Amino acid sequence: MDAITLLKDDHNTVEQLFKRFEQSGARAHVQKRQIVDRIIEELSVHAAIEEQVFYPFARKVIPDTETIALESLEQHHVVKWLLSELADMDPSHERFDAKVTVLIENVRHHVEEEESEFFPVVRAQVGRNALV
Repeated sequence: MDAITLLKDDHNTVEQLFKRFEQSGARAHVQKRQIVDRIIEELSVHAAIEEQVFYPFARKVIPDTETIALESLEQHHVVKWLLSELADMDPSHERFDAKVTVLIENVRHHVEEEESEFFPVVRAQVGRNALV
């Protein structure tokens, strides 16, 4: 499996968790906590892979990716800030659902940019073998 396929699989996993959260009932606090804990885990590992491996590789090999890589790092910063707040927030808190909704919107935007702008450039310039 190459790096982009792995990252897209992660995107799909997180999207399924987002949908589960969105479909949970208003008072499903235990379920929401479990889903958000999984989201935190998945996004933390995913961000680490991108920040420590994928983005540095892309920036080194493909100069045209500098701007989008830096923007992606800033998007990660915002997401990690939300994740840190959600980690300690009770699901019954009045702002919990709103905060998760903002997280979901931010991540979906980030994923859309990566999959439509960043990943195609990297794949076209580097090829599958280098991404393995």
